[in-house]
Amino acid sequence: MTMFALFCTATLFGGMLLYSFGFAPLLFSKLPVQQAGTLLREAFPFYYLFVIVVALVAGLVLLGTDALSAWLMFITLVIGVVARQLLMPAINRASDARAAGDGTAAGTFKRMHGLSVVLNFVQLVAVGTVLARFV
Repeated sequence: MTMFALFCTATLFGGMLLYSFGFAPLLFSKLPVQQAGTLLREAFPFYYLFVIVVALVAGLVLLGTDALSAWLMFITLVIGVVARQLLMPAINRASDARAAGDGTAAGTFKRMHGLSVVLNFVQLVAVGTVLARFV
């Protein structure tokens, strides 16, 4: 089971890195900003679902062998749920309001997007810590 948890953790860490530092920047470098933003808006729910499911599986497997690692995975899961269910819809509303000409929405979007970046970094640190604990 520990090997399965290692594979889950490595898959999660690699997927998060690829999405954050590969896929998202690539979209903005190859597509017009509006089109890239629309595609990312559609992709983020799947990204967070991936994070939630893999963190849950790894956390459950790790419960019997490494409680700290299991809790780090559950923290990653909870952040994923909050980001997917609360933060992303709020970011989308702010983005829509900004596009509609609401002058205050740009600041709201910037703050919420910044929060999502910080939360994603916290998740990466948590999952990276779990991965390092396997060494």
